[in-house]
Amino acid sequence: MHDLRSEERAKLVEELKSLGISNTKLLKAFLKVRRELFVGKDFLRFAYDNNALPINSNQTISQPFTVAYMTQLLDVKDNDKVLEIGTGSGYQAAILCEMGADVYSVERLEDLHQTAKERLNNLGYKVKLKCADGSRGWREYAPYNKIIVTAGSPKIPKSLLEQLSDNGKLVIPVGDEKGQVMYEVIKKMTDEGEPKYLYKTFDDFRFVPLIGEEAWDDK
Repeated sequence: MHDLRSEERAKLVEELKSLGISNTKLLKAFLKVRRELFVGKDFLRFAYDNNALPINSNQTISQPFTVAYMTQLLDVKDNDKVLEIGTGSGYQAAILCEMGADVYSVERLEDLHQTAKERLNNLGYKVKLKCADGSRGWREYAPYNKIIVTAGSPKIPKSLLEQLSDNGKLVIPVGDEKGQVMYEVIKKMTDEGEPKYLYKTFDDFRFVPLIGEEAWDDK
C-alpha cells in the first residue's frame, strides 16, 4: 500500500535536522513511524506539524521535536533495555522500538494503556506494557540501560535512579507545573559498590505532570 504521508514525514525529519537533531538512527525511526496512527481522528491533518496534540484523558502526544530531543539525549544503542514512563499514545515507544531497543513502558491511565497496547500490537511493536504508577518504575524487570520520563516531575524519583544499571542513563524533565528543565542522570558504581549519580541539565520544556507516589499528588 502506498504511504500517502511519507513526504510529510520526510519534511518533518528535515525540520528536526534544522533544529539540531543529528542522530541518524533516530531520524530513520521518524521516517518509519506513522504519527497519524497515534493521533485522534480530529487531529489527523496536524499529525506532522511540529506540535503537541491532545489525546484522551487530558494528556498529549508530545511535540515531535521534544520526542527527538529526549531520545537523542538518551543515546539508544541496539538491544538497550529501555524503560519509558508515560506510554501515552505509544508513539515514543514505537520510535524506541525502531531504534532497536527492548522497550518496557508504564502508563498510569487505564484507557491510554489499553489503547496504546492495542495500537502497538496491531503495528507489530513488541513492547512490554503495564498500567501502574510510573514514578515507581517497574522493579520486576530492572535494571535498565536507559529510562525516559515523558511527564514533568517535581523531583527525580528515587525508584528510577535505583532501577538504572551501571552506566545507565535517565532523561527526565524536572521543575514545577509551569515548566521543567531537562535532566540527564548517569549512574556509576564506585569500587566500593556504591552508586554515584552524575547530573547534567539542558533546555527548558513544558510537560503534563507526572502523577504518582514519587512525583505530584493526584489532585
